[in-house]
Amino acid sequence: MRDQTITAKNAVRFLKCFCVLNAVLGSALTGVAQEKKDAAPAAPMPWMNTKLSADKRADLLIQKLSLDEKIQLLHGTGDPHIGPADPKAADGNGGSGYVPGFPDKNIPGLQIVDSASGVCYSAGSGRYSTALPSNLAAASSWDTTIEERYGAMIADELRDLGYNMTLGGGVNLTREPRDGRTFEYMGEDPVLAGTMVGHLIKGVQSQHVLGHIKHYAVNDQESGRHAVSSEISERAMRETDLLAFQIGIGIGHPGAVMCAYNRVNGDYACENEFLLKAVLKGEWKYPGFVISDWLATHSTVKASHAGLDNEEPDNMFFDAAMKKAVEDGEVTQAELNDHVHRILRSMFATGVVDDPPKKQVPDVFGHAKLAREIEQKSIVLLRNENAVLPLDPGRQQKILVIGRNADKGMISGGGSAQVDPPGGNAIGDIPDKERKQDWQKAVWFPDAPLAAIREAAPAGTVSFDDGSDVAKASAAAKQADVVLLYAYQWQAEGVDLPTLALPDAQDALITAVAAANPHTIVVLETGGPVLMPWLNNVAAVMETWFSGISGADAIADVVFGKVNPSAKLAVTFPMKDADLPHPELVLPPKASQEDWSDEAAMSKKLLLGLPSFPTRYDEGLQVGYRWYDEQKKPVLFPFGFGLSYTTYSYSDLKASGSSPVEVSFTLKNTGRRAGEEIAEVYAAMPASTGEPPKRLVGWQKVALQPGEVKQVALTIPRERFSIWDEKSHAWTVLPGDYRIMVGPGSLTLQLEQALSMR
Repeated sequence: MRDQTITAKNAVRFLKCFCVLNAVLGSALTGVAQEKKDAAPAAPMPWMNTKLSADKRADLLIQKLSLDEKIQLLHGTGDPHIGPADPKAADGNGGSGYVPGFPDKNIPGLQIVDSASGVCYSAGSGRYSTALPSNLAAASSWDTTIEERYGAMIADELRDLGYNMTLGGGVNLTREPRDGRTFEYMGEDPVLAGTMVGHLIKGVQSQHVLGHIKHYAVNDQESGRHAVSSEISERAMRETDLLAFQIGIGIGHPGAVMCAYNRVNGDYACENEFLLKAVLKGEWKYPGFVISDWLATHSTVKASHAGLDNEEPDNMFFDAAMKKAVEDGEVTQAELNDHVHRILRSMFATGVVDDPPKKQVPDVFGHAKLAREIEQKSIVLLRNENAVLPLDPGRQQKILVIGRNADKGMISGGGSAQVDPPGGNAIGDIPDKERKQDWQKAVWFPDAPLAAIREAAPAGTVSFDDGSDVAKASAAAKQADVVLLYAYQWQAEGVDLPTLALPDAQDALITAVAAANPHTIVVLETGGPVLMPWLNNVAAVMETWFSGISGADAIADVVFGKVNPSAKLAVTFPMKDADLPHPELVLPPKASQEDWSDEAAMSKKLLLGLPSFPTRYDEGLQVGYRWYDEQKKPVLFPFGFGLSYTTYSYSDLKASGSSPVEVSFTLKNTGRRAGEEIAEVYAAMPASTGEPPKRLVGWQKVALQPGEVKQVALTIPRERFSIWDEKSHAWTVLPGDYRIMVGPGSLTLQLEQALSMR
């Protein structure tokens, strides 16, 4: 039975938020099976034998498919949100795309929808899906169990809403933190990002939903994303961006890989033979299928030869044009069958065929509870001078909450990751009746920080100021015992940030309020790193990310000490924009810019291809903390950093072996509170490797009671110490002296030991 334990006060709040009585129950109870079924065929269907392997089942079915049926699997039928759909989309579920199946053969269609941090487009069908904290937030938990639960919850709601394939699983590294989709990804380190996304995919596919990883590859900015060519050396790509995909695919075994919009070294990612054929399907022996990003297919024969299997969302290249290419011999039957085999194999392997979804009411109460737990474990405490936090909930104190819309809701990330907020945008600038949100308009979820703080501090007097008048807010701050100032920075797909500085004159507001009250606590609602010129003048800073439907309550839990913060940064916070590898954002020339005022015309231009322009990743291996280490640049907060309400000590490091490397050490909770410490392990490579000063090779999250001591042991694979040798075209571990370093963050490594590798 689903856990629906909830207080009376919270029940009222969530009933209001999710509109359960009208919007959810009203339409959900009328749900039917996603696929219309013809009369059961009399002929035997050996591919339905679940004792056979997924590959064998796919081969058996292929023998019964006509040329037209095979090609039907290789393309979508239109995206109902960006243009008219093909008549074959009649059985589609209103998501991002639909690939019809074969009801007479018991093969469902692929019901596909965006679902990076929750299922999108659900409001249009009269339901609401749960908005989880952003992917970068969850990655900052460094908790693989949380990631699997994250993925499983999304898959659960996908099934409830009639979908069987996700479009989540973003793992592009944070080479450019101003990238509008930074919040959708898993940070700057390939080992952390790849591991976390792999476990997210495991969670998704555990519920018999076809999992997915994207955007393959080096898709690290939104500016000119359909035209940019990511120029990068093979070694740099192998050890950074591709490594994250390799690790994620190895752990999660996703049914699909989405190729990206951008070019890589001149060739579009979706027709890039090196990426798709040589690496993904060749070296990595990936058995699933490659699906294009929406409108990212630009050819038939070249894309097919390179390894693209499915064009989305339309059928410009992989329908009639593909049929002609097959009939003319430009695409062989073997190549065609390989495309079809991979799609069917993934459907069988992930349970999509044998356990189709059935529409029902999503567990909004239970999932809101999980969203709160994930956010609790994702909040990073960045500053806490004189232990101002946690606040005492039983103290009679005057608390001032400041922030635009902090009395109404919390901001979320835009674009295809935008989950519809229950009841519409909390700030009221989108009529409820429209339901569908503008994907490049800031949306605030109806989870108000002001209400959460009042509920969490019953003994205090809580007042509010929206911060629009700096003088008024500063005057109010002088009268308060403590100030909670909620600041935001919105991000969205399709547009990059011009700067990491907070928008809307918030820096001036924070500076003035902090001058008026030294007990000012800044709560950041952002998609990624931000600049903090006021940092030394405030008492505390919490990074809460885009926090999902239960974010306000989770933040209050940490502010008042109900939860001890344990998360650590998955991205570096630089001092200033000028310290980035690319101080000036690389923008497209006019001919390569997009203009969506005429969607049909723009879509055609994208298919034909916009003129290319380069982004040169000359920093190569130096991504994130490796850049700042190598360049000796100071940062606001380093990768792996995060404070706690307790303290820990590290001692007795031992490292031995080389295949694998065994690392052990002693960890003690030296404080007065129970907590979870993320113990990080790095390796400094020999000078002969030409590597940056250090790289993350492993970590372990350890729960400790006050005074408790634990022996921590990690087994680290040999490949974590390898480099890509472009001469031998292979991974290799160079002999030499390595240094194993352990501690609570990339710049606070307390233990070190030499280790000889041969």
